[in-house]
Amino acid sequence: MSLQSLALISNWPVPTAAAAVVRADGTVAGSHGPGQHRFALASVTKPLTAYAALVAYEEGAIELDEPAGPTGSTVRHLLAHTSGLAFDEHRATFTPGERRLYSNAGFEVLGDHIAKAADMPFAVYLRQAVLEPLGMASTTLDGSPARDGVSTVDDLVRFAAELQAPRLLDPRTVAEAMTVQYPGTKGVLPGYGHQNPNDWGLGFEIRDSKSPHWTGGSSSPRTFGHFGQSGTFLWVDPVVGAACVALTDRAFGPWAIEAWTPFTDAVLADLTS
Repeated sequence: MSLQSLALISNWPVPTAAAAVVRADGTVAGSHGPGQHRFALASVTKPLTAYAALVAYEEGAIELDEPAGPTGSTVRHLLAHTSGLAFDEHRATFTPGERRLYSNAGFEVLGDHIAKAADMPFAVYLRQAVLEPLGMASTTLDGSPARDGVSTVDDLVRFAAELQAPRLLDPRTVAEAMTVQYPGTKGVLPGYGHQNPNDWGLGFEIRDSKSPHWTGGSSSPRTFGHFGQSGTFLWVDPVVGAACVALTDRAFGPWAIEAWTPFTDAVLADLTS
């Protein structure tokens, strides 16, 4: 089966785009564009880093509530963007748990914390813990665990299938990652403004009732995922039982805000028709 809605990426004002949808049973419902083209992921790197952190947790290398980052912060705070660290600077700006401040620095601290616990560079741990077991041979991390991943739609389809039917983690751990951490916390969703509440799980943003949002108007509140400043996104809608990956090589901006929501609504309509 092919989803006609995926062809909408051909109308996006970007040099290159690829997209695919994978169902909860691992079957690919449709794809469009060069599935093996390698794109910079930007912040879509964070879900991969978060998944590696959860593997480290299940392996006993780290605990979610052990100290990490600024005084009073834990691994859980870093994953949920409540550590108090600034957006792109390794300095604390408020007390951990006080508010949600989206932080690249927090994920860099997290990567360093895991590297020390596992006694290997974080990029190596990510490869051994997540990428190789899932067959994501075209995916690499060449720098920051917050934003320097490079991957393909074909590889991220494997990851999106894992998120829906976990093989590397206990499903209960994945369910925890998709559960709101520090409920009621205010914050800013980059590109979309202040939100109260600004709900996140462990490394994954949770849609809930946020408006405006980068997913669809018809996306269920349980939808979770991430988007990146390189014009990339990955969402999973558990109610529909499917996930969508879209990668481009144009920086996020007004074009994406205009294009992504109707695209996702069209995909969801395709899936449920």
